[in-house]
Amino acid sequence: MKSRDKKTLKKQDKRPSPQNLSGDYDLLLGDIAGLMEEARRQAARSVNAVLTATYWLIGRRIVEFEQYGKARAEYGTELLKRLSADLTERFGKGFSVDNLENMRLFYLAYPPEKISETLSRNFTPLEKSETVSRISEIGNLASCFPLSWSHYVLLIKRCSSDEAREFYEREALRGGWSVRQLDRQISSQFYERTLLSRNKAAMLKKGAVAKPEDTVTPEEEIKDPYVLEFLGLKDEYSESDLEEALIRHLETFLLELGEDFAFIARQKRLRIGNEWYRVDLVFFHRRLRCLVLIDLKVGKFTHADAGQMHLYLNYAREHWTHPDENPPVGLILCSYKDRAVAKYALEGLPNKVMASEYKLALPDEKRLVEELNRTRRMLEARKSLRNGEAVE
Repeated sequence: MKSRDKKTLKKQDKRPSPQNLSGDYDLLLGDIAGLMEEARRQAARSVNAVLTATYWLIGRRIVEFEQYGKARAEYGTELLKRLSADLTERFGKGFSVDNLENMRLFYLAYPPEKISETLSRNFTPLEKSETVSRISEIGNLASCFPLSWSHYVLLIKRCSSDEAREFYEREALRGGWSVRQLDRQISSQFYERTLLSRNKAAMLKKGAVAKPEDTVTPEEEIKDPYVLEFLGLKDEYSESDLEEALIRHLETFLLELGEDFAFIARQKRLRIGNEWYRVDLVFFHRRLRCLVLIDLKVGKFTHADAGQMHLYLNYAREHWTHPDENPPVGLILCSYKDRAVAKYALEGLPNKVMASEYKLALPDEKRLVEELNRTRRMLEARKSLRNGEAVE
């Protein structure tokens, strides 16, 4: 090849040198990561706007149905129960009696005349094309609810007055509060403290400052349980690698003990009031004819763990237990490096005889602790080995 041709090729090759690639790549990666995070936030906001508008419309239809005749207003609770059952059968989760009641209260708190002039101008009643009209309704309303449905649930359920609700809504919009920040401000009676303060401007300025625990990641916004239910998506929630591996191993271990344990669910979600919880494992014990709820804690056992388990058991007894079944029992497993603990929650059973029967039929606590320790050591050893191989 001629010398001039070599020079031409060299001149045309404008690829970054290995020395400059690292810095340029970090900038590229950071830029793309920022785009993805903002896109996810925008997606969450868009879905939440449509969700909130739809729930307002459902609330309107419920209120109008109840008020159509005097007799209908008297059986509002029965109406919500029937609606909940039928909508759940057709669309899946998201239509519990509590959530339908939230939709009803949402409409009552934000009637058409109070939403905005925009809604008044754009509101489209059902006309010739029902589908087009509904799309128009939802589209017009979506722009009138800038906060997420989770925000509005807090506002309608937790605020003591219309004035308090309007104050928190205004400050949440002005300060861009996350759901956690709004929850914290309501819990700390920020509205009442601001009213009593002589320097209200200083209070508002201080209240607008978010704390680290108020932060909500794009992933958490996308995986908001209300959003997942609304879209009919599966919640692919997972704990840390170690905890997830322990849960999966415990599931296998209990199923291998015999035919008494039947697997029901992993990371089963439940909602109590406005709070969401997850039970790590749920089994049905065939001989005892009861549900067994298992919660794994990667840490020390505390009284709060026992209290949370009894909360789960009370919920399971009311909502998950069939009439011919015995009360559920809970198992708390705490995988602490120095001392693992396994504890059955049997205090809520009707009598000591039943508690003794449960104790005999369930796996021995010492055996569970030994298995938990052995599994944890094995998993940590594998992790250390992988890390060592990666370093080499």
